[in-house]
Amino acid sequence: MTERQLIQEILNTVDVIYSFDNVDEDNKEYTLLIHRQDGDRRELSIINNEMKKYFKEADFSYDETINPKDTDTEIKVDIARHHLVDTTNAD
Repeated sequence: MTERQLIQEILNTVDVIYSFDNVDEDNKEYTLLIHRQDGDRRELSIINNEMKKYFKEADFSYDETINPKDTDTEIKVDIARHHLVDTTNAD
């Protein structure tokens, strides 16, 4: 599964409308714009906490802005997935 597929699976699980605002697949960094589905009465904080939980479990960093002033979206999320190679036990 690619990074992008994993992101899409998480967002579909949370059941939100989303778009990729910024994509840097080489560095595994993404900016997501999130909206509630029509009729979704969940508080934005509940949706945000659910997304954060799934992204953290998938080893992504997670930096959100609820109702950002710079975009017409409900939640703006910057995520990244950086894996460091552990060389402490290398022979």
